[in-house]
Amino acid sequence: MSHDGRLRTRPGAVARSVAFLAAGALVVPVLTGCSSEDEAGKPVAAQDIVPAARDLVADGGTLHWAVDDVPETLNTFQSDADATTNRIAQAVLPSMYRLDATGRPQRNSDYLESAKVVQTEPKQVVLYKLNQQAVWSDGREIGAADFAAQWRALSGKDNAYWTARNAGYDRIEKIERGANDLEVKVTFARPYADWQSLFSPLYPKDVMGTPDSFNDGARRALKVTAGPFALSAVDHKNAQVTLVRNPRWWGQPAKLAEIDLQAVPLDKRAAALADGKLDLAEIDPSAAQRIDLAGRAGGTGTPLQGPGAARPAAKALPRDAGALGGFEVRRSLEPVYTQLALNGSEGPLADERVRRAVARALDRKALAEAVLKPLGLPAVPVGSHLALSGQAAYADNSGSLGGQDTAEAQALLTDAGWVRGGPVKEQKKEQKEKGEKAAGSEGRGADESEGGDDGTYIVGEDNSGGDSKSGHHKDPKDHTKKQDKVTDGKQYAGARPQQGGAPGAYAPKGTAAPAGAASGMLAKNGKPLTLRFVLPSGPGSEALRTVADGISRMLQRVGISTRITKVSDESYFKDHIASGQFDLALYSWPATAFPATDARPIYAKPVPAADGSLDVEQNYTRVGTDQVDHLFDQAAATLDGDENLSLIRKADSRIWAAAGSIPLYQRPQLMAARKNLVNAGSFGFQTPLYQDMGFLKKGAKPSASPSGD
Repeated sequence: MSHDGRLRTRPGAVARSVAFLAAGALVVPVLTGCSSEDEAGKPVAAQDIVPAARDLVADGGTLHWAVDDVPETLNTFQSDADATTNRIAQAVLPSMYRLDATGRPQRNSDYLESAKVVQTEPKQVVLYKLNQQAVWSDGREIGAADFAAQWRALSGKDNAYWTARNAGYDRIEKIERGANDLEVKVTFARPYADWQSLFSPLYPKDVMGTPDSFNDGARRALKVTAGPFALSAVDHKNAQVTLVRNPRWWGQPAKLAEIDLQAVPLDKRAAALADGKLDLAEIDPSAAQRIDLAGRAGGTGTPLQGPGAARPAAKALPRDAGALGGFEVRRSLEPVYTQLALNGSEGPLADERVRRAVARALDRKALAEAVLKPLGLPAVPVGSHLALSGQAAYADNSGSLGGQDTAEAQALLTDAGWVRGGPVKEQKKEQKEKGEKAAGSEGRGADESEGGDDGTYIVGEDNSGGDSKSGHHKDPKDHTKKQDKVTDGKQYAGARPQQGGAPGAYAPKGTAAPAGAASGMLAKNGKPLTLRFVLPSGPGSEALRTVADGISRMLQRVGISTRITKVSDESYFKDHIASGQFDLALYSWPATAFPATDARPIYAKPVPAADGSLDVEQNYTRVGTDQVDHLFDQAAATLDGDENLSLIRKADSRIWAAAGSIPLYQRPQLMAARKNLVNAGSFGFQTPLYQDMGFLKKGAKPSASPSGD
C-alpha cells in the first residue's frame, strides 16, 4: 500500500491506483478531470525520466535493471506477489487502464478502443470495445473468454483458487460477448464506482481457467503473454528475469531488444553500477551522493543538493568516480507516503485524546524537511491518507486533526489524566532486569538479541524505569497478509541520518538523564507515559531512524517518553506491525487511484472473527469507526464523480480525526541511470512505457517527449 514497510502496489494500475465515475441515463462518461472546485493541485514533484522522442532512440540493446528479488510468483493476484511481479506484468500483460503523470487512470489504447458505463438501471453495465489488433502471443484474440475466466477466478466464490483479493470482481454478476468478438459486456450485481481498476493486468484464460493453472501454472512461467515484451526466462539461480521483444506486439515496437531484471541488494547497487553490470537502479542517498560527486568531478552531472553541497569534490571524491561518471541521479517523489502509525488496540494510545496529543506534538513540516531537503526535493507534508497531491481525490484534510500545537497537546494529555512529575511505582525486579537486558543489546546484531531486538534506548525517561510494553496487542489469529500490501526493508526511505540525537538518547547504560527530564515526564496511576517505538535495523532504513529520533524529541517536549527498539528487517513486519507488537511505528502506503476499493481494508474497523480473534484486515493501527466504513461503502457504490470525491474526502477527514495514523511525507525516489538511457528513471505516478525505453542514438540529445499516449 521497504522499511517504510511499503504497501504493495495494485498490479497494472501501479501505486495503489484510482478512478472515479459520473453516472448518466444511458451512456455514462468517465470522470477524467476534477470537480469544479479542484482541491487536488499538482504533483509535488515531476517525474524525472529524460523524455525523448522515439526517433531519437536507438533500435536494440539490453537494459540491465536492478530489482529487489526474483519473484516467487508471476501471478499478481497471489499473496506472495511482489513489486517485481508487478513490473513484469506491466511489460508483458494487457492492462485496460494505466496511470498518467498526475496519478489518474487513462484508457490504454493498445488494448481498449473504448470502455463505458452504458447502463445504470436496473444494473450497471460496462461495455469494453477491444483493440482489433490485440492478440495473445499464441495468436488468439483477446476477448470475453479471458475476461470471464479472470472474473470466475477472482470472484471469491470458489475457494479452490488461492487468491489474495477479490475486491470488485465479487460485484460482477455476469460477463458476456457483446455484438461481436471485440466487445465484452460486464454486468454488475451491485454498483461499482471503481470498475476501471478491474482487468489490469488481464491474464489469459489458460492461467485463470482452472484452480490448478491459477495456483501453480503461472508461478514460474507465463507461456502466453500480450505486451511489448514477452517473458523469456526466470532464473532463480542467477537471480535474473529476462524479457525480450514480443514479435506479435501490434503497438509501437519496443526499442530495446531485451530487459534483464537483476536482483541486487540495495547496498550492493553502487558497486554493480561501477562494474558496468547495471544501467538503471533505485539507490540510497549515500550512493546518490557518490554519483553526484563523480559527475561534478567530471564537470557534468546533477549538482549535489543540501548540506555539504559546497564542499570541494576533490576532498570527498569516491574511488570509483571514473566508473560512476557515466551515470546520473534522476530524482522525484514516489507515489508512496510515509506515516506514523499509532497502535490503538490498548494501553495509552487506546485513548483518542492521547493519540491526538501525539499528533499535535509533531511538526510534520520539519520531519519532511529532514528527509527531503538534503536530497533537493520539495518537503511538503502529505495532507491525505487516501491520495497524493495531483490525484483527483486529494485534498488536505489535516485540519480535521489540527497542526502542531504544544499547548493543545499538553491540554489533551491533562484531560486524559496524565500529569507531569507524578509518582512512578518501582518496577518489579524481573521487569527491571528485562529492561536492562534490552538496553544492553544496543549495537548487537538482530540474531544476538532477544525477540529479534537490535538495540533499545529511551528518549525522555531516566533509568528509574516504566513499562516499555504498553499498548501491545497480539491477535490470536493473524488475518493479515504480509505480501498482499506491505513489503519489508528492501528500499531506503530518504535522506542520510542526521548526526547526533536527543540528549542522552545513546548514552551508555547508567548515564544520568538530562537535568529535569524525569520530572518533566508524564505519569498516571503510578506508570510513566512511555511508548514503544519499533524500527527496522537494516541498511536502507537510516531515514526512518532519523525521523523517529525527531518524533521522539517532539514528544519529549510534551512529556511523552519513547522506548526506541530496533529489530531485524525480517522481524519488523511479521512480528511487530502485523501482530500489533508496537505503540509507534513508521511504514508506508502507496497512493491509490481507487481509494474506495484499495484503502477500505487499511482503515476498516477491526471486528471479531468467528473464532474469537480480531480480524484487522490491513488496519495495523487497530483504529477504525463505523462511520468511516460507511463512507467507503457509499463511495464504492456511487457512480456520480463529484459525489464520489466528496465521500472519499469526508472519509479522510474522519480518519484524520481518529488519529490512528499520521501521514508525514511523500517518499523520495532516487534512480541511478546511465546518462544515455532515456524514457526511464524516476517515473513518479506514471505507469512506465516499456516500449519507449532505450538508449539515445549516437550524437542525439533528448529534446522532446516520446510518442505514445
